[in-house]
Amino acid sequence: MRMSPQRPMLSLFIILVSLGSSLGSYQENKLQQTNAHRRLMKASHEHLTLTTKAARLTLAVSGSAAGTVNVEKFGAKGGDGGDDTQAFEKAWNEACSKGAVLVVPEKKIYHVKPITFSGPCQPNSGFRVYGTIKAWPRREAYEEDRSHWIVFENINNFTVDGGGTINGNGRKWWQNSCKVNKNLPCKVAPTAVTFQECKNLRVKNLRVKNAQQMHLSFEKCFNVRVSNLVVRAPESSPNTDGIHVTATQNILISNSVIRTGDDCISIVNGSKNVLATDITCGPGHGISIGSLGAGNSEAAVSDVVVNRAKLTGTTNGVRIKTWQGGSGYAKNIKFLNISMKNVSNPIIIDQNYCDQEESCPEQKSAVQLSNVVYQNIKGTSASEVAIKFDCSRTVPCREIYVQDVILKPEGSGDAIASCENVRFINRGKFLPQCTT
Repeated sequence: MRMSPQRPMLSLFIILVSLGSSLGSYQENKLQQTNAHRRLMKASHEHLTLTTKAARLTLAVSGSAAGTVNVEKFGAKGGDGGDDTQAFEKAWNEACSKGAVLVVPEKKIYHVKPITFSGPCQPNSGFRVYGTIKAWPRREAYEEDRSHWIVFENINNFTVDGGGTINGNGRKWWQNSCKVNKNLPCKVAPTAVTFQECKNLRVKNLRVKNAQQMHLSFEKCFNVRVSNLVVRAPESSPNTDGIHVTATQNILISNSVIRTGDDCISIVNGSKNVLATDITCGPGHGISIGSLGAGNSEAAVSDVVVNRAKLTGTTNGVRIKTWQGGSGYAKNIKFLNISMKNVSNPIIIDQNYCDQEESCPEQKSAVQLSNVVYQNIKGTSASEVAIKFDCSRTVPCREIYVQDVILKPEGSGDAIASCENVRFINRGKFLPQCTT
């Protein structure tokens, strides 16, 4: 049968209408995704990405879903103040051996004693926190190991997420710290969450609060991505570093809010290729490299970038601290695009660091600091000395680059720079200028 000329035109019209409808739907979906992404990246990070309500409802009703292991399947109660440690251990053993995701349900608080989640695990294993994991309150539970509460060790291709809370329940530990009560002996307290010897690790969309000491520590890990965390503890809580990086390589820390009683981020010996970006810090002690070289030890830290950080009310800004008598190096370090408000010691290199009651004797050896860049750092200093380069007389700081750094006093008065034993190159604006 012969087709009339109108029929091809009609068919073409239908195709164009369908294509336009598809493109419109695609653009609408993309716009929705973009808006959702923007909401996720809000600086406050008060609302973290969670799974859909429908999925969570399915878990709540059935207690399980494809590829998941619910801790309540093994007897975890939550909310009754009881000990859920054994249930978590059993759930982990099943999830790890089957390649499933351990699920901590929402709207409940599960009390857990010190616990280690060990690998290796089958592929697709994971750990998803919707509710709250809270540290067992009695300190005698930590007698075997006072350094750790939750440990993930020797696990590869692994994700910890969920939007829930990990609560270190640290108040009793702080009250018994020698930094709070000078009459007490100094003893170690547990790190809330430790990752040891993990590879291809993702930690995202979590709240970690009130750690006994450090909140999160990454130790001897490789290829790590940390994002969308909210880490909080009172400003007065002692030694509660937000994120601690040691002997870890290729780690990205991004889009996180850290408000604690110590360093927001601390990077120490053996770390390489560390990128921290879009960090909101304060209160706390700022972002630190070190301390390095304690006890005449050898240090090796390199290729560290801190980019787009906002610090408010911290006792230090960006800091490098090393002990006298150490050796080794800290090199190829960049502090870029950082804003500071009411920050004491906004920029500081301290090669005479001495965190002990008795004075530290002067020693000739020191960790060599070189190729350190400070670029586009602006804001206000709460201390008179806004920039302090206190470098070793025998091993001076070298190749220190300062470009477009403008730090003004927070209130009335002047801000000054103190520069000892440093070889620096100034490009662009540099205020305040070095006086020595």
